[in-house]
Amino acid sequence: MDAEESVRRYGLRPVGAELEEVRGLLREHAARERGGQGDGDTELMRLCCYQLFRNGDLDDVLLVWSAKQASFDAACSIDAEFLLGRGLDATKAYLTAHPAPAAAAALKRLCELEAQGQFEDFSVAERSASYDRYYAD
Repeated sequence: MDAEESVRRYGLRPVGAELEEVRGLLREHAARERGGQGDGDTELMRLCCYQLFRNGDLDDVLLVWSAKQASFDAACSIDAEFLLGRGLDATKAYLTAHPAPAAAAALKRLCELEAQGQFEDFSVAERSASYDRYYAD
């Protein structure tokens, strides 16, 4: 499955069992990408991360972070904003409380980006509208 087929099958706001399928696709392609850069479909990974962003479940934050860390290409393709489906403050609080080392790494990166002003005018609704337009084209 590629990104086009995923949009046709799940849309931009998958629900229920579809979300589990999106998570599975992301895990599968992130594992492939970790095995060898270019072995995973980073466009599909990006879409999956956006679909999870739209869902806003904090439990997906570390899955998105893991996918972003799969390779250089994945890191470039998957926007850090995709960690923020519930907003910056909620995500930072979640990561602060999470015991996994990956949570500390993700939090550190978000804080660096925040200090650089990247999230100054961030809005989940505005960012969602922007990505909806991107994927509609």
